[in-house]
Amino acid sequence: MKTIRFTALALLIAAAGLLAGCTQESQNRIGRSLQNWTGTNGILEIYAGERLVKRFMEIDKLTTGVATGGDTARPYRFGYGILDENLNGQVDPGEKKVYFEFSDYSTSYIFYESPR
Repeated sequence: MKTIRFTALALLIAAAGLLAGCTQESQNRIGRSLQNWTGTNGILEIYAGERLVKRFMEIDKLTTGVATGGDTARPYRFGYGILDENLNGQVDPGEKKVYFEFSDYSTSYIFYESPR
């Protein structure tokens, strides 16, 4: 029994050491992969100035675009969510899941987990 506990403790310490040695970006990737695995009930709101112009609901993740043939992050995000056409904050009959993308340069946006 002590051998099992010692082995588990040693593995835990080794994993913590490896994680501490990772760059911030590597740690972020690990965190995103865990979040992608567990999923979220995200809401994305896009604003034009102070005015809400689009809302996407039931988003499980936002993904950063990556350059073709490389690892360089691109200045846009994309995902899938239900378009809240009437901006009432709930999924109504007829509102469907759509693909969306938005640029880091041209939009103000807020992404958060639904409180429901």
